[in-house]
Amino acid sequence: MNATTYQEIIRSKGVPIRVDAVRAENKTFIITGRLIKTVALRNEWQQDVKDPETVIRELKASPERMDLLRFWQRIPESDPKYNYYHEWRDVAAIPITDYRTWWEKLVNSNTRRLIRKSEKRGVAAMEVELDDKLVQGITDMFNECVVRRGKRFWHYGKDFKAVKKDMLLDLNEAIFIGAYHEKELIGYIKLVVADRYAMITQILDKMAHRDKAPMNAMVAKAVKICIQRKIPFLTYTLWRRGGHGYFQERNGFQRISVPEYYVPLTLRGRLALRLGLHKGLKNVLPEAVIVWLLKLRAKWYSFRYPSKKSAVA
Repeated sequence: MNATTYQEIIRSKGVPIRVDAVRAENKTFIITGRLIKTVALRNEWQQDVKDPETVIRELKASPERMDLLRFWQRIPESDPKYNYYHEWRDVAAIPITDYRTWWEKLVNSNTRRLIRKSEKRGVAAMEVELDDKLVQGITDMFNECVVRRGKRFWHYGKDFKAVKKDMLLDLNEAIFIGAYHEKELIGYIKLVVADRYAMITQILDKMAHRDKAPMNAMVAKAVKICIQRKIPFLTYTLWRRGGHGYFQERNGFQRISVPEYYVPLTLRGRLALRLGLHKGLKNVLPEAVIVWLLKLRAKWYSFRYPSKKSAVA
């Protein structure tokens, strides 16, 4: 079967955009890049490439040029199953067993202290239904700070209607956790449940209430939900750098490496792989340079926007 391209709408940095797509193995693959066109599963966190040879054959038969196929094994499959060229993708995940194990062995004393502090300050983290009141609370959080984590916050400036549309995505697989203080929403998590884990796709708190540690309380609640529903892993997608990575680590997330495969489909794809261009400019730059650029970006945004409208994390 020849793979015919068409247009799909995906979200990039919180904005819907049109991209080229193709069907193979009865799944949707997204095509990205201009010089080097890379094709990858649209729902790569929820689906697997089960028969790579069939996918490769269908993509090569397409009239549309595609240079590289990228796919990866999802946790817990960390041992390479295929002989294609692969690198390692670091996933942040908590293996779910019981709450005592997470509390005593996976988080440190400082995190336990913050969770107790949150309870003493009157923060209640609970599973909630998506309704207009929750959407309004999330909208208020989106518009609290222009800058978060050293860059312009994607969702800043969105109105109620736009936020509600965002929250309705993946609603059938979603679980919402709200952190409340005196009936005010001061934090939320959106979990999306896949076949083998729950993913934290959105997590945010109000800067005015950060001293109450709502983020830690919500992660603890997410762990309890996974235990109750017998979900084997809680993921925070990829392992992060800097303060974001520190937050993951101190809340019990572990760095789990899984193989990510790159299969050339054309001569251009083979050359890109040989020259190390398959991941773009970020893959070429040394780690120290990337860290320096991130700090420079954070300084620029701090200068550009008033400090009261900026958040470090």
